[in-house]
Amino acid sequence: MALLLTAVVAVCAGHARNADRVMVLTVDGPIVPVVERYLDRGIQAAENGGYQACVIEMNTPGGLYETTQDIVQRILGARVPVVVYVSPAGGWAASAGTFIILSGHVAAMAPGSRMGAAHPVGGQGEEIQGAPGEKIREDAAAWARSLAELRGRNPARAEAAVLQSKSYTDAEALKANLVDYRARDLEALLRAMDGREVKLADGQVQVLRTAAAAVERREAGTVERILLTVSDPNIAYLLLSLGMLGILVEIFNPGILFPGIVGVVSLFFALYALGTLEASWSGIILIILAFAFFAAELFVASYGLLTVAGIGSLITGSLLLFSESSPLPGINWSLIAGVVVSFTAFFAFALRAVVKAQKKPAETGLEGLHKATGVVLTPLNPRGEILLEGERWQAVSEDGSIDRGEEVRVERIEGLRAYVKRK
Repeated sequence: MALLLTAVVAVCAGHARNADRVMVLTVDGPIVPVVERYLDRGIQAAENGGYQACVIEMNTPGGLYETTQDIVQRILGARVPVVVYVSPAGGWAASAGTFIILSGHVAAMAPGSRMGAAHPVGGQGEEIQGAPGEKIREDAAAWARSLAELRGRNPARAEAAVLQSKSYTDAEALKANLVDYRARDLEALLRAMDGREVKLADGQVQVLRTAAAAVERREAGTVERILLTVSDPNIAYLLLSLGMLGILVEIFNPGILFPGIVGVVSLFFALYALGTLEASWSGIILIILAFAFFAAELFVASYGLLTVAGIGSLITGSLLLFSESSPLPGINWSLIAGVVVSFTAFFAFALRAVVKAQKKPAETGLEGLHKATGVVLTPLNPRGEILLEGERWQAVSEDGSIDRGEEVRVERIEGLRAYVKRK
């Protein structure tokens, strides 16, 4: 009985300590599936640990609509107050980030930050035309209004962010009642919202005691950080290019292994990232087709036509991966130029080597031994024996006496006798 009481007291003490803590999660980049898993894990840990609140520091250009829905649903159903804070100063909560900040029990922005421009677009960033596009826009607008009304915020201004792509500065968002606080840093925010009442999904009302709460940051795990890194469109594009190049090098030089291994691993991460980012399959196929053109140039005499086709396919595919209006950041133009120039130069060099090898006269049999190097087995004075291409040959020195062990060069072959000179 005493042990049971001790355990209960320890658990209660642990929860009391956690009640004076605030968990902080950080989102810095596009909203992709791995971000949703990271936030879900962090919110669950805050719920199970009895923390005062879970703060999401967010700086995002937007992201995937379906992933955003999952994150918002998780925040709405959280058993701990979730605070969404657009940070650091100068950060933003664009597109998908707008819905996330509207869903928070508490919403705040740092000075110089902005939110909005939540007009929905297609998977490739294109305007969705016709009835389907109208349905999606109206649904997103209704969702924004619903979230604003649920949290006691301005539904008309929230709707404008969707239908009119309206953006708001931190001061404008506060004045329009889209956020609750404008705080220069996390410490100021915790002081400002101290004593605020928050109603959770189960109807329970919790009073925030955050002024003196200890801050505990929970970073993404190693695997999550890797997946977040490769989920950057620029990294994914570079990995796709390196993956194709590594595999082609291994095909042309079987047995090297290293290029093939690097290529397969790079291609795996690239396809994962491009899949989660909903990249255009037409862009991916064109990039793969470009490498097929480059490879074919090494075997087909197209007089450069396949190379030109490969360059055009690579450029077009790179531009089609993510459009300019996509909610995700596009591929850097300088990166596209660097990849196109580098890979064109590589295949041009490879093609030049192939052509040079094809023009070189075939050397077989005795002709292949001309200028070959051998080692003297018995002193050449001037006759003796040498080891040539793994075989013993009768040899005649044309360069005076040559001692055993010296290297010689074959000048010519007459019959079964090699005439040599010192190398």
